[in-house]
Amino acid sequence: MTATIDRPQTIAGPPRRALLRMLAVMSTDRLGMMTDAARRYGDASRLPVGHKTLYFFNHPKHVKHVLTDNGANYRKGIGLVHARRALGDGLLTSEGELWHEQRKVIQPAFRARRVAEQAGTIAEEADRLVARLRDAARAGRPVEVTDALTELTLGVLGRALLNADLSRFPGIGASFAAVQDQAMFELATLSTVPTWVPLPKQRRFRRARAHLQSVVDQLVREHDDGGDPENDVLSRLIASAAKEADPRVGRIRIRDELVTLLLAGHETTASTLSWTLHMLDEHPQVWERLHAEATSVLGGSGPVTADALHGLRYTTMVIEEVMRLYPPVWLLPRAAIGPDVVGGFPVPAGADVLVCPYTLHRHPAFWDDPERFDPERFDPDRPTDRPRYAYVPFGAGQRFCVGNSLGMMEAVLVTAILARDLRLRKIPGRTVVAEPMLSLRVRGGLSMTVQDA
Repeated sequence: MTATIDRPQTIAGPPRRALLRMLAVMSTDRLGMMTDAARRYGDASRLPVGHKTLYFFNHPKHVKHVLTDNGANYRKGIGLVHARRALGDGLLTSEGELWHEQRKVIQPAFRARRVAEQAGTIAEEADRLVARLRDAARAGRPVEVTDALTELTLGVLGRALLNADLSRFPGIGASFAAVQDQAMFELATLSTVPTWVPLPKQRRFRRARAHLQSVVDQLVREHDDGGDPENDVLSRLIASAAKEADPRVGRIRIRDELVTLLLAGHETTASTLSWTLHMLDEHPQVWERLHAEATSVLGGSGPVTADALHGLRYTTMVIEEVMRLYPPVWLLPRAAIGPDVVGGFPVPAGADVLVCPYTLHRHPAFWDDPERFDPERFDPDRPTDRPRYAYVPFGAGQRFCVGNSLGMMEAVLVTAILARDLRLRKIPGRTVVAEPMLSLRVRGGLSMTVQDA
């Protein structure tokens, strides 16, 4: 069902008396809530959830209006606002002048030239992952690949952005997971539970935040002045924090920014790679073609540069299709600063507005057979009249993901190296379920067996 978007309309949705049921659903089945709303009410709906009313828009023209055309009228919304209690004021949650200053500090690390220089780092980390997976295969045991991919993506970010080896810090991945769990708890409870309440989840979060603060402090202490101050993120954050009159504020700023940058950067790419391995096992003919391309382009060994991406055309199509079905950022929440009209639907000032890439990428008006996995959709030689804003895996507008180029290159190169060297298969009988956290991850992880390709 596609809404008419050119005239004023009454926005549909569940009755107000459903607010408690909707609050429970948001806690237990967020993807189901969004999918059901799109199916029942079309491209615009009003969802009562607890003491809030959420305005959900699911048409490319709506998305363009909220994220780009009138993006200045929208700030971060439900979820990210509540995640601030867990994440602090990092780039993901900050607003206004602070956000602009943080973006200016971080941006040079993601310039095209510097991103291209990280191809060798990515390939080295991927080769190490292959070696670890082969060790597990020789031991005759399956591998929890989500954990392995998290280790890889943290390794890439540590070397690429901080010139640091994060493997020196045991438990850092678990601490990031605890912070993410707390951020989603804040969303599900709308931040109504004080952080001092001694729930097991909140105790884990407090320990994790203290651990991550100690990691950041050690990185700052060990940081030398020999890095490139124009490109090295840690150097730029230290210099920026030094401008704060209160050293404690500067210390917290560095922590918030690094925790946010590393959490968002490693989690989204690890999730995309997990879903890619799942889909390659589900579609062996896709793996065969991908394996042949990777073998041809990368060869058996040797250095890998960003130029390899030009030859990994089918691999890129596979990653794009994986991100269509399982977008790493599954929800883009906004809050209206002033009143607006979105596609003919009135939105009051202060309203919580939702854009959901997960449902948008499965919209039957813009995607043929939308539930089917088909990398050929993204063949650059295939003509399409699909609207630009029907596909937003990295968001859009001024908040477009700063690390999109690095994340995309990492996903393509790691997938190609894994497909060249290994064949990974899921444990028979295992059901794979999506879990919508800050990213769209595989619930409970993904256990796979490992064979040489």
